[in-house]
Amino acid sequence: MGKEDANRGRRSTEKKRIDRSKGNSANKINTSNKSKKSASKNPDLIRLNKYIGNSGICSRREADTYIATGSVTVNGKIVSEMGYKVKPTDEVRFDGRLLNPEKKEYILLNKPKNFSTTVSDERGRRTVMELISKASKAKLKPIGKLDRNTTGLLLFTNDGDMSKRLMYAKHGVKMLFHVELQRNLSLSDLRKIREGITLEDGVVKVEEIEYVSNTSKRQIGIEIYNTKNNIVKRIFEHLEYDIVKLDRVIFGGLTKKDLPRGHWRLLTAQEVINLSMIN
Repeated sequence: MGKEDANRGRRSTEKKRIDRSKGNSANKINTSNKSKKSASKNPDLIRLNKYIGNSGICSRREADTYIATGSVTVNGKIVSEMGYKVKPTDEVRFDGRLLNPEKKEYILLNKPKNFSTTVSDERGRRTVMELISKASKAKLKPIGKLDRNTTGLLLFTNDGDMSKRLMYAKHGVKMLFHVELQRNLSLSDLRKIREGITLEDGVVKVEEIEYVSNTSKRQIGIEIYNTKNNIVKRIFEHLEYDIVKLDRVIFGGLTKKDLPRGHWRLLTAQEVINLSMIN
């Protein structure tokens, strides 16, 4: 074999090696791209700024600033990369505070009769959760309880802080009930309630109590700042009255306006702000 033939052989071998190398590089790039595309389509992943925004700490735009300044950690490590994605199971902290990625939601229901105010009922009875099943995918819970036969406003949320604030408000939450009794409420008993009724767990005072205008004295309006369960029912039972109907028409400033029985609606941003000011 001549020198020129040998050189041609070496060049051919080198070219094949280079071609194989390029092919391998191309395959690595394609594999990497596929991996990125796969990750971007993973429904379990959520952008870090959205995760923070859903927690209620701040807006997504503000979250980007906090991420860039190193205020956010994921599983114990500072993350400052824009567009970083996390899993719902990751531990995300903002300035050391553990965040909940579930967006806070607030649903107001006008509860009808014959629904238990529980997440589930051991006796298989219908619950209020059935009525709001299409309202949200979040794990909502009712704030407080209404008897199965009590109708009216019931608030649901996944905001634990809000629930505690309303359940244990120092000065109570304003509630207005429309009560129908089995017999007329005497003027003397109305005055007793107005002055304060002593029950087994202490004195209960109402803000206002009046006969409903243009009706019989069986129809009573009672405004109260108290979060104890069945408090209105207990007041009248103490005076030996049976309640025929009990309807909560105002709760924490929320009303039944344009909300038919059995229907629900989302709270407005202003309504959420108003409730957050109750303490």
